Amino acid sequence: MTGERPELRDRLILALDVPTAGQALWIVEQTCGLVGAYKVGSQLFTAVGPDLVRELVRRGARVFLDLKFHDIPTVVARAGVEATRLGVCMFTIHALGGEAMMRAVVEAVADFCGREGIARPRILAVTVLTSLGAEDLARVGVRAELEEVAVTLAHLAHACGIGGVVASAREIRRIRAAIPDREFAIVVPGIRPIGASVHDQQRHATPAEALRAGADYLVIGRPILESAHPRETLANLLGQLSS
Repeated sequence: MTGERPELRDRLILALDVPTAGQALWIVEQTCGLVGAYKVGSQLFTAVGPDLVRELVRRGARVFLDLKFHDIPTVVARAGVEATRLGVCMFTIHALGGEAMMRAVVEAVADFCGREGIARPRILAVTVLTSLGAEDLARVGVRAELEEVAVTLAHLAHACGIGGVVASAREIRRIRAAIPDREFAIVVPGIRPIGASVHDQQRHATPAEALRAGADYLVIGRPILESAHPRETLANLLGQLSS
């Protein structure tokens, strides 16, 4: 991100959380021009593999590969290079993988892009999953306040050269206060319009709430995917946010 923020529709990322390539491509056809990128996550990638990502890129779509790499530094660095080779605009790693892992993937991707003469994708570090609450962290031995954990991980990611974080809307203001760098993007999942089911999201927000808090990008999935008319639903959402 440089200068002014992108247009509103370019800040929306539609999660292709469906089991088949056919369903994913249909959703893309229905919503083309209304979102900035499409998120391919673990379910779809495991079901159909990287060829779908290549096809989406071939069609001109921007792809956010959300596989949350979390392994030893060498493995994650190599995975990051392969994600870059696919042509994605963003991909995720887990900040809990630590400093060495994050620095390794940043360096490997930068070296690869330099050799190939291509633009670097934005690497995003996942802080605390939006399905988790304070009690969940306590059960795995994390006693610190949830927001404090998210801010600490975001600060470490920024220091390692990561391009942004995935965090809930509740942590945005504290992350911004700790990291004033406006090039450091905050991507917010768990987005639910008013009245929509929250499913397994604990730290969710409406699109308007997330934008007011300072989110750069919003990830929305099920409210659009479960609609009989996804394009109309998405257009209505954009209209509400623009008014």
